[in-house]
Amino acid sequence: MRIGELSRRTGVPVPTIKYYVREGLLSAGELTSPNQASYSDAHERRLRLIRALLEVGGLSVASIRDVLGAVDDPDKSVHKVLGTATDGLVPRYAAGDESPAAREKVRELITRRGWRVDAAHPAAEALTEALAALERVGHGAFAEVLDDYASAAETVARADLAHVARHIGLDDLVEGVVVGTVIGDAMLAALRRLAQMDGSSRAYGEG
Repeated sequence: MRIGELSRRTGVPVPTIKYYVREGLLSAGELTSPNQASYSDAHERRLRLIRALLEVGGLSVASIRDVLGAVDDPDKSVHKVLGTATDGLVPRYAAGDESPAAREKVRELITRRGWRVDAAHPAAEALTEALAALERVGHGAFAEVLDDYASAAETVARADLAHVARHIGLDDLVEGVVVGTVIGDAMLAALRRLAQMDGSSRAYGEG
C-alpha cells in the first residue's frame, strides 16, 4: 500500500508517519520508484503499537524507541520486552523522597509474597511513595490491609496476562499489555468504586 492508504488505515497523518520514519520508529517503505514507496501490513501493525505507546501509554519518543528496540531484538525474552514497555507506565520518584519505614514495608511485602520483583523497580518506588503519603496524612494504618490489596492485584495481573496471551505477534502482545494496563487501571478504579458503593449499601444502607 502507499503511504496515503497507510495513513487512512491507521488514522496517522502522512507527515507524522514520515516523522516516525525519520526518528527510526518505523522502517521506511520499499521504494517502487524514486518518489514512491510501498508499505505492508507490518507497517500498519507497528504504527498501531507506536500510537498505543504514545497516546495511551504516554511514553516519550525516546522511550518508544527503547521499547521497539526490545521488540525487534531476537535475544530479548518476552518477559524483558514487556518489562521495557510497562516500566515507562509507572511514575518515578527520586530516591529519598519517601520514609525508610514505607520502603521497608514494600521490601517485606515483596519478600512475603514471594514476588520475583526488584525492590528498586519503578512500581515498588511508586508503592513506597503511596505508603509514605498515607503516613504523612495520618492514615498509615492502611498498610495493615496491604496484603489484601496485593492478593487482589495478583488476581488482576493473572487476568491481564491470560488476556494478552491470546495475541500472537509480539507487536500485538506489547500493544495489548500497554493498552490493557493503562485503560485497565481506569476500569479497575471504576469497579472498585462500584464495589465500594455496593458494600456500603449492604453494610450501612437503610432497608
